[in-house]
Amino acid sequence: MISTADFRNGMVVETDKGLMEIVEFQHVKPGKGPAFVRTKFKSVLTGKILERTFRSGERFEEARIEEQTWQYLYHDGDLYHFMDNETFEQMVVGKDIVDDNHKWMKENSNVNLLFFNGKVIALKLPIAVELVVTKSDPGIQGDRSSGATKPATLETDATIQVPLFLEEGDTVKVDTRSGEYIERVNN
Repeated sequence: MISTADFRNGMVVETDKGLMEIVEFQHVKPGKGPAFVRTKFKSVLTGKILERTFRSGERFEEARIEEQTWQYLYHDGDLYHFMDNETFEQMVVGKDIVDDNHKWMKENSNVNLLFFNGKVIALKLPIAVELVVTKSDPGIQGDRSSGATKPATLETDATIQVPLFLEEGDTVKVDTRSGEYIERVNN
């Protein structure tokens, strides 16, 4: 058990709302009345932000979240198959856990699976991934400096906006949080 005095950013606690990660907190000692803690949480499962206020000294159960690196193998319908890099054990994870992250997962790439009580609760990708452009219309000749973009389909079937100079076969770096083009990667 931990108290509000032990709160740290990034810590995960069990509340009545489920597993919550502490985004930020502030200890407040007003001139009159007891001290309290204003806390901003992010749900580990849904990503929703929630603000709560607690009496100073309230106690919580700290959640033990284990993060392991697994290799993404392939998907079959709504099931995604992963392999532990050390034991070669394979695991199947449902679409509800993978969510929209499948757009950035390339076969044989490593991802981090988050476990709570031996069960996968979330999937965590690197901040940026490198993917190959598989389909893209040619850019308009002469329009290089306007910052214009065009749609491009990547090897994972995700579609993003890229600069006009990119062509099929180019490798690009993509931000997995926003789905935005970062830069072209030189091969």
